Amino acid sequence: MDVLVLIGRLLFVGLFLSSGVAHLTKTGPMAGYAASRGVPMAVPATVAGGLLILAGGISVAVGLWADLGALALAAFCFPTAVLMHGFWKDSEPEAKMMERTQFLKDTALGGAALLLFAFFAYAGHDLGLMVTGPALSIG
Repeated sequence: MDVLVLIGRLLFVGLFLSSGVAHLTKTGPMAGYAASRGVPMAVPATVAGGLLILAGGISVAVGLWADLGALALAAFCFPTAVLMHGFWKDSEPEAKMMERTQFLKDTALGGAALLLFAFFAYAGHDLGLMVTGPALSIG
């Protein structure tokens, strides 16, 4: 079971880690896109988002207060879904469909991150292959 949880954690955070690196190494283009979607202070938001998902992704990957890492990922996903992928603002059918898909992806990942938070906070002390137990405890 411990190995399956580790594999799941690593597969889950791969997207966040690669995206976090892109936020920090390709800040200009990413901030430009964020600005085009109406995100205020796009450059600081891009850098802050990159740092948040890197920290959260590393936390979940290595099991260092993974519950807080999962919460950080959820805290990134839900605002990103609304601010960056507001498909209801698009009038072009292709753009609307693409943004709707991205919106649903981000909300699904945020939901999965909330599930991981609950999982780590509830069973974290019993999981192997973690650096620490959870910072918070449920039940």
